Amino acid sequence: MYPVSDRFLAALVESHTPITQVTLYRTDGVVEQLEHTGGSVTVDRSSTVRRTCSVTLADPSLIPRTETDRLSVYGARLRIARGVDYGDGSQELVPLGVFRVDAIGGDIDEGPVTIQGKGLEAVIMDDKLTAPWRASGTAVSAITALILRTLPDAVIDSSAAVDAAIGPRTWDVEADPWEAIVEIGSAIGCEVYADADSVFVIAPLPDILSVAPVWTIAAGEGGAYIQADRTVTADGVYNGVLARGESTETATAPVSALVVDDDAGSPTYWSGPYGHRPTYYTSATLTTTGACVAAATLKLREARAPNSSANISTLPNPALSPGDVVRVVYADGAAELHQLASFPVPLDVTGDMTLRTISAKEGT
Repeated sequence: MYPVSDRFLAALVESHTPITQVTLYRTDGVVEQLEHTGGSVTVDRSSTVRRTCSVTLADPSLIPRTETDRLSVYGARLRIARGVDYGDGSQELVPLGVFRVDAIGGDIDEGPVTIQGKGLEAVIMDDKLTAPWRASGTAVSAITALILRTLPDAVIDSSAAVDAAIGPRTWDVEADPWEAIVEIGSAIGCEVYADADSVFVIAPLPDILSVAPVWTIAAGEGGAYIQADRTVTADGVYNGVLARGESTETATAPVSALVVDDDAGSPTYWSGPYGHRPTYYTSATLTTTGACVAAATLKLREARAPNSSANISTLPNPALSPGDVVRVVYADGAAELHQLASFPVPLDVTGDMTLRTISAKEGT
């Protein structure tokens, strides 16, 4: 979760004045605030581009008529935030991301106007390789080189990653460099994404049982809970991942590792009634058994559903991030820990926010 004050979290479940801010960074260097009437920022860890936005404006004159208009799809960016006005002259804003402006449209006479934007991963994705690119050395250094190739001023945070050597791997002309980054990240069991501050993060998905909940969503007076739907399904649920590495560029012997759900209390326990349901991952960057274990561990966290998943409607909390663990207390007093997968953050000052989770565990 993005660092916020205790006062901020307390205000979310009390009567307060939400505020939203959309800042336009024009290609001519001018920075201005955009008056907007609504929209949302969608945050989704399963999406290649983790953060996308849709912003609604009332003024139809903002629809560009020429390439030099103030709003442009040729390099303009948006920085979006949501927060709380405390009513005493102070405010606290939480960043929701930096977005490349990709589309602008609407009724040319009466509006409204809608701006669509994508997170900075899209900038790297679109900078396709024009010459073969060979990864070698360590995973973090290779990822860093690919990010800086497109965005020389990018800030990269690999503090949570355990770096390791990777096998040489060449991507050909026209290849998507972001796909290469994702593959290399998997070799050390890490996700790679642009966060709310536009920092590129290289980090593993937190284990739901090893991290403390960042927020409590409780039913009843003074709580953020509104409603929840629970889902339990076996479709696409695996309890083992076999990761394999075999390089065609070196004489390195093939390596592999099978990582399974070894929690005897889990409904997808490898040796339990769920049976064996493995899935597979292969990359030439995996050169050691340890690297295969790390990659398989990340994939297994994505592939299994320890108990159940849910869609939880809450009062909006813009500080949340995918991978965060929240504690949900239902109206009957039962409590669960949920790990977040995706959610939209509204830019309207009214309305709720639906959190989709990837796993749940009983919690107290």
